[in-house]
Amino acid sequence: METYARIAPDVVLGKDVKIFGFVNLYGCRIGDRTKIGNFVEIQKNAEIGSDSKISSHTFVCEGVSIGNGVFVGHSVTFTNDKYPRAITADGQLQTEADWVVEKTRVDDGASIGSGATLLCGITIGKEAIIGAGSVVTRSVPAGEIWAGNPAKFIRKVDGYANPILGS
Repeated sequence: METYARIAPDVVLGKDVKIFGFVNLYGCRIGDRTKIGNFVEIQKNAEIGSDSKISSHTFVCEGVSIGNGVFVGHSVTFTNDKYPRAITADGQLQTEADWVVEKTRVDDGASIGSGATLLCGITIGKEAIIGAGSVVTRSVPAGEIWAGNPAKFIRKVDGYANPILGS
């Protein structure tokens, strides 16, 4: 572990997790052998499975669950609020009590290309691939490739076999 990482005491780290510099982790769970790149933030109540890779400059917010063997490219952004606001209807600064976390799930073996943005309340299916720079606005079925803004179906994944996932 690098010396310039902020890892709160409530973080649950699996075995042999690799964390690089300038990382901010709090209230999250990280599975065995997962790698967390530079300048990554993973918020409370987020979960990352085993054997995954979270590349540099990525933001994983509260409510995101990432499975085993998942690749998340550089500068990927997850969201957790469909209607974000700074203030309430009466002009007060919002607190956690003023909104509901929308959950997002990335299933085992999926890959998310660099620069992708994933809107909340969706699921990325097992071994699906999201193209770099895509904006994902709806759930992506298992074994499909989606790309674009908004992301759309491109084709099925051809003959992929993942030895860790047994597929």
